[in-house]
Amino acid sequence: MIKRIPVSALKVGMYITDLNNDWIPHNTQRKQGVIKKDETIEKIRRMGVTSVYIDASKGLDTQDSETAAEVDRRNEAALQNAGEQAPGLRPHVPVAEEMVMAQKIHSQAQGLVGEFMNNVKIGAAIDIAPIHQLANELQNSVLRNANALSCLGRIREKDNYLMEHSVNLSVLMSLFGNYRSLPADALHQTIVGALLHDLGKILTPDEVLHKPGRLSAEEFEIMKLHARHSREILATTEGIGELTVITAAQHHERLDGSGYPEGLKGDDISVYGRMVAITDVYDAITADRVYHKGMTPTQGLKKLLEWSGDHLDPSLVKQFIRCIGLYPVGSLVLLESGRLGAVVEANELDQRLPVVRVMYHTKFRMPITVDTIDLSRPDTQDRILRSVDPDEYRIDIRKFMT
Repeated sequence: MIKRIPVSALKVGMYITDLNNDWIPHNTQRKQGVIKKDETIEKIRRMGVTSVYIDASKGLDTQDSETAAEVDRRNEAALQNAGEQAPGLRPHVPVAEEMVMAQKIHSQAQGLVGEFMNNVKIGAAIDIAPIHQLANELQNSVLRNANALSCLGRIREKDNYLMEHSVNLSVLMSLFGNYRSLPADALHQTIVGALLHDLGKILTPDEVLHKPGRLSAEEFEIMKLHARHSREILATTEGIGELTVITAAQHHERLDGSGYPEGLKGDDISVYGRMVAITDVYDAITADRVYHKGMTPTQGLKKLLEWSGDHLDPSLVKQFIRCIGLYPVGSLVLLESGRLGAVVEANELDQRLPVVRVMYHTKFRMPITVDTIDLSRPDTQDRILRSVDPDEYRIDIRKFMT
């Protein structure tokens, strides 16, 4: 039986199935196996991990535990509670119309961020004006219809993670900042900060940055330096505002002080740093990478709730969930009819009734004619039962997002 236990209950002889530490970016430490020595437990504790999952059938058990099923039920209840309110942005244009512009912006953004990072790396002249213009265009697209860029954020290639993550993070920060009614200038600066938050990775050795296997302890320390490098580069770049620097510098800080580069705690982390920490973790854990199979959007939201309090700001996590919805764009959901549908548009009035693109029938275990259905229409009787993992049905959800 899989159980979650506090780190304080860990003992030699237990079998760990999940270190429950994906909130630590770039962490590629082994996540499964029998604990053979006390030094391993101390290493886990030093990482800031507060709870892990064990398999009691493969190793020692403890009474100080709860089953994984119990944890999931509590996270699901918390998710439903957090998502009671409607998302914050109402589309001004149809998603199909905005998709044309969004595709252009998304492609331009990846190229521009890559070019900016390369220019900094080789010491070429830096022109920040195109980045500011890009931030404006991203914000305007989100205001016209956020579903378009959100759909594109689910069509990603793991080999291009760095660029796509930067763009997706800026979209999420735009959504989040609009939901929280940030002042226009603050919102703009945080979007720029999200676009350039990983700028410091240009100083990370390629053999560490692109290593396909697990990072050693020494390599992990080298990787962690990128946040400090981002802050230092941006702080000396003309045309960069203070909040941009803060957003980039604090995206790996955690409430309990287990983050980096400064190990800031609680209110010592700015609200912008706490916001970007949430969006950064969410985008990272829901993306496929060389060493990491991405969670589904719903699983990602549940993990944000599970890590709230110790690592992430609980109030802001709930606001983020309300912002992107119970079933974020890119989710695969099971309908009462037995059909599977990809969520392609959020419902600004009722999170339970998004627009979905159906493509598969679970009762017949076969593909069906692709059709787009607005669950909020009075003549639509189908409803969502739950979100599902696309891998369960061997569905490539990227094919149905545009």
